[in-house]
Amino acid sequence: MEPGIANTLGARALYIFQGGKDTLYRLHGTPEWASIGKATSSGCVRLVNQNMIDLHERVPYHAPIVVHQKALEPPQTA
Repeated sequence: MEPGIANTLGARALYIFQGGKDTLYRLHGTPEWASIGKATSSGCVRLVNQNMIDLHERVPYHAPIVVHQKALEPPQTA
């Protein structure tokens, strides 16, 4: 698909590789805010386009990605 506003990967995408092979999973932007956090795709992680643009600019090439299926517990304070 050509880049642009109609692209389903939104403004930017980070491709996830494992063992040097494309997993076909992506971290990507979306203009459809209501779809974020829902299981509406084949495993991609969707972010608001503005957040994805920021993340794409800051993540170094070959950075490890860790995806948690549940929200992390806040740290315990003493």
